[in-house]
Amino acid sequence: MFYGLDAGVWVMDSGGRILVVNPRGAEIVRMPPERFIGADAHELLHREADGSQQPRSRCPLLAAMAEGLPTRTQGAWFRRGDGSLLRVGWLLAPYLVGGEQAGAVVTFFDLSAQEEEARRRDAHLAALRKRAERLSLVSEVTTVLTSTLDVREALRRLVRLVAPRLADWAVVDLLGEQDAVLRVAVVHHENGRHVNVTELEGALPDGLSWDSRSPLQRVLRGASSLIAGPEEYAGVPDSAIQRVQGDLFRFTGIHSAVMAPLRGGRGVLGALTLGRADQEQPFDREDLELIDDIARRAGLAVDNAQLYDRQRRVSETMQLHLLTPLPRVEGLEMAARYLPAPQGSQVGGDWYDAFVMPDGATTLVIGDVIGHDLQAAASMSQVRNMLRAFVWDQREVPSLIIDRLDSALVHISDVPMATLVLCRLEGGGGEPWVVRWSNAGHPPPLVIEPDGEARFLWEGHGMLLGTEASPPRVDSAVTLAPDTTFVLYTDGLVEAPGQSLDTGLERLRQRAAGLVGRPLGEFCDRLLVEVAPEESADDIALLVVRVP
Repeated sequence: MFYGLDAGVWVMDSGGRILVVNPRGAEIVRMPPERFIGADAHELLHREADGSQQPRSRCPLLAAMAEGLPTRTQGAWFRRGDGSLLRVGWLLAPYLVGGEQAGAVVTFFDLSAQEEEARRRDAHLAALRKRAERLSLVSEVTTVLTSTLDVREALRRLVRLVAPRLADWAVVDLLGEQDAVLRVAVVHHENGRHVNVTELEGALPDGLSWDSRSPLQRVLRGASSLIAGPEEYAGVPDSAIQRVQGDLFRFTGIHSAVMAPLRGGRGVLGALTLGRADQEQPFDREDLELIDDIARRAGLAVDNAQLYDRQRRVSETMQLHLLTPLPRVEGLEMAARYLPAPQGSQVGGDWYDAFVMPDGATTLVIGDVIGHDLQAAASMSQVRNMLRAFVWDQREVPSLIIDRLDSALVHISDVPMATLVLCRLEGGGGEPWVVRWSNAGHPPPLVIEPDGEARFLWEGHGMLLGTEASPPRVDSAVTLAPDTTFVLYTDGLVEAPGQSLDTGLERLRQRAAGLVGRPLGEFCDRLLVEVAPEESADDIALLVVRVP
């Protein structure tokens, strides 16, 4: 048994001299068995972690011998025969002869394999944690980039995610028309907060050079992501942008940077640069691959946001061109406002219209085409123009004109559904002002008397347009006292997620009553500020008339 153990064993006398050792013990310490016999175990084997001789007073094995008690320890160092050090654990068991302690049996085993396995396990766990952190970062980046269609906001959120988790400096450059390069973000993470270094932002001089070998311009021309350092800018700059980049590295103290292209469906849109100045570790291949993945996602988000912004501007331009100037009518005050949907929301199909008929009556219209895209704006233009033609040609009461419009929309247009209020206002010349209207599924007009009494006109309400139903429509009329204010508006002014329509209408009624003494332009502006819900994602059209 002594010779067949897979652990080292020696027997020593009470003075610490080795009497016998098993073959496995000699093998572990790489010494022939004869070196052990008669040798002082402490002098032969025990060492400090640095290889120096361990003082006898600090030897745990000698201390255990003196106490005469079984003892086990981990983490001692033995000197091998070839001079190398070996981490071991050992178990000492005293033995008695004639009732007195005569020595001890020491069993020892190699811990290096266990520690190496522990190191491999710790390294594997560290690698898994690092990968999990990076996957989490990619997931967060994807979330923030897809949560907004505002380019600047998406990039602002991005740089605050990657700094300081990957770098302490983050820079974003976007390509513009005619190879212009715009530095839209320079952010430094310092003392636990993000600092926008605005003095380094703005248009870069001279635009993109197609001959420069500087890292940033190579990336902007379509090269793959790369790692760069200040040595790239040590020589004479070959372009204005390379000179700016050299100044950036010197100003920030960046010693290692990754530059990655922001690619969209239409090619390279810009570049993301992450730099390390306060973080000592330079970027490596794994960092490069991660940042390239992040930049690829950012590029797609920027591309989508830019395409959306173009569509939005086209839609808003179409709407604003369709909102013609208000007519001048003797005695009447008239004001209108159009408020686009909040940045990042979809474009709607709201509109207002006002024009004077040949008989002197004034036509007032407020409407909203169902939908939130460029098609809605196009549909709105169809409805507006068809309604204008019917009003001008037929000279009928509002309900009959709306019937004709509804029938036409169903059969000769692709407008899905729409709501509107059509009004005919006539009076003046000593006659009272009377408004006659018909409502096709739209929020009711609001009338505010000079004394501040405000009420909604719920009469004349009928089905919205485009349902292919043919319910009878009705007209209503009311006489407006002098200095009465008549308000037409779209649902964006009174509707918001999580809020009932009644709540929005009541807020409109109360604020309009409180503002009725204001000049009409101020009345409109204050009404939008004080009534429009902050969380609304809809556009708003507002048309207000005050009779003399």
